[in-house]
Amino acid sequence: LMELADGHRVPNFVFISTDKAVRPTSVMGASKRVAELLVQRFAAKSETSFMTVRFGNVLGSDGSVVPLFQRQIEQGGPVTVTHPEVTRYFMTIKEASLLVMQAAAIGNSGEIMVLNMGEPVLIVELAKAMITLSGAVPDQDIVIEYTGLRPGEKLREELFIDAEGLTNSAHEKILIALPANGDHGRFQENLARLQDAAQRVARAEIKQLLKELVPQYQSEALAANLKSVGETNARSEVHPRES
Repeated sequence: LMELADGHRVPNFVFISTDKAVRPTSVMGASKRVAELLVQRFAAKSETSFMTVRFGNVLGSDGSVVPLFQRQIEQGGPVTVTHPEVTRYFMTIKEASLLVMQAAAIGNSGEIMVLNMGEPVLIVELAKAMITLSGAVPDQDIVIEYTGLRPGEKLREELFIDAEGLTNSAHEKILIALPANGDHGRFQENLARLQDAAQRVARAEIKQLLKELVPQYQSEALAANLKSVGETNARSEVHPRES
C-alpha cells in the first residue's frame, strides 16, 4: 500500500497503529511496530505525506470487549475477564474517527501521532458496571470468572516508548512522538529476510527477525510469565481488589 501511494503520488497516507506496538509481547504488536518504522522510512523519501496514528481500544469495534460482555450478560453469565488487574485504554468509534481525520489534517510526514486516551480502565470494573446496568448484581446474579492472560497479552498497555518523548500538537488530544533513529540499510536487509521467512512460513525465523527489527519485542518468556501470574491470581483471588 505504501509503494502504491508513493508511486501514484497520493497526498496523504495515514497508518492506523495500536498501543500493542509499544514494547510488544505479540507478533501482532511487533508487526505493527515494524509498519510504523516502515512508514517513517517512506516519509523520508516520498512526496506523499506518510504518518501514523497510534491509539488503544475502540468501544463497539470488532474484537471489542463490550459486545462480548453484552452477549455473556444476555446469556446469564459468566462474564469472563482475563485478570483482576488488567487495564485498557478506550475511546468511542466517533472519537477515534474524528481524531484520525484531525491527525491527518495537522500532522507532518514521518510523525507518529499518539491520541490522548485519558486514564486506563480497569476491565473488571467495566464488567461490573455493565452487569449492574443490565439490572443484575455482579458476582451474585451474574458471576465474573478470571481466565488468565492469553499468550502475548499484557496487564497494562502503553501508548508511547520512553525514548520517543512526546510533544504537543495543534490539537489538545493529539501528541507527537519523536521518530526513531536506526540503521536504514540494516532495517531493509532484515525486512527482506522477514518477507522471505514469511513466504516460507518459517515461524521461529520470523520471530527472530521481528526481534532484530524491534529490539523491545519480548515474546515467549514474558508471555509465559504473564500467563502464569494471571492463572495464579485467578485461582487465589475470589474477589478482585477495587480500583
